[in-house]
Amino acid sequence: MKSLAALLRQSGEPLPYATTRPLEIVEVDLAPPGAGEVLIKIESAGICHSDLSVVNGTRPRPLPLVAGHESAGVVVEIGAGVKGLKVGDHVTSVFLPSCGKCAECTTGTPAFCSVGASSNARGEMISGGSRISFNGTPVSHYNGVSCYSQYAVLDERSLIKLPEDIPFDIAALFGCALLTGIGAVRNSAHAKAGQSLGVWGLGGVGLSALIGAVISQASPIFAIDPVASKRELALELGADFALDPNENLRDHLPAGVLVAIECAGRADTLKAAYEATSRGGTTVTVGLPPATEMLSISALSLVSDVKTIRGSYLGSANPRVDIPEFVDFWRAGKLPVEKLLTSVSPMAQVNEAMDALQSAQVVRQVIHPHSGVWALENS
Repeated sequence: MKSLAALLRQSGEPLPYATTRPLEIVEVDLAPPGAGEVLIKIESAGICHSDLSVVNGTRPRPLPLVAGHESAGVVVEIGAGVKGLKVGDHVTSVFLPSCGKCAECTTGTPAFCSVGASSNARGEMISGGSRISFNGTPVSHYNGVSCYSQYAVLDERSLIKLPEDIPFDIAALFGCALLTGIGAVRNSAHAKAGQSLGVWGLGGVGLSALIGAVISQASPIFAIDPVASKRELALELGADFALDPNENLRDHLPAGVLVAIECAGRADTLKAAYEATSRGGTTVTVGLPPATEMLSISALSLVSDVKTIRGSYLGSANPRVDIPEFVDFWRAGKLPVEKLLTSVSPMAQVNEAMDALQSAQVVRQVIHPHSGVWALENS
């Protein structure tokens, strides 16, 4: 079938993207869903820093590709053997499909699935190959999702069914921002009530981590970001202190925080978070800095201060367990996802959305692939 989609042919184009337009809205061809696969009508797709990293070239991926990995939509067709979903179901996407058979999956850590990670790196579906083509040429999938498109073929293992009363713009954030941020606090750091906690970087993932800290009843909670509006939102969401990075956290808490969550994707920010971590504390990083950035810390401090540094991918989560719990939190009013949404725009403005994210003034933006289509097709 045909679908309008945001195609990236070359990364590293100069800013502003509103002018250079690295993401082209084109008509692609989608193969029918194969065994274990599902065709989704994409209703909402989030603009995540991981997508920006592919566009600007700091996170190389096989090109050309259809971008986007955070979404919500409706099942419109199922392939052979699909058992957990039916036509009409509402779903959110997860950016790492788990095979269910590798050592990581069978030991209860599907977020580390080596099979899914390998297929993502190749730009393929987890079962192999691509279901997208443009002018007869295969197009890579991004993290098995490629949701900057009106329709997308995904493996059933990349999807989580959601209740139909959750608005799509909110549902889209469950599979990336919330899973990564809240998961970093609860699954990676194992934050407990009464533990001091800091979050560095207050984008969609960082503020999700902050919400996770509030749910975990950490105290006191510090939020660190250079943007004043984000600090104000952090206080509204439950932070006890909101600091500019130039401020010294230890002036407020001399021992430092027992749990530090780094969400900015910068080596210097990770270093600052580590240095603000107390003796016996844990620093968790979820950011994705350029591969060329190196972390420089005192090797002695790992032993003398008994510190731990942990990486967290997909929030060290089990999406099929964690996301239904997030739904319960949302229903109980503990997960104010609505406050993370900065803007909603048609897919035709995806390059402008990338510029806004690059400026670091937004939290989470959502695009609608089916919005503004008439004007696009008849321009």
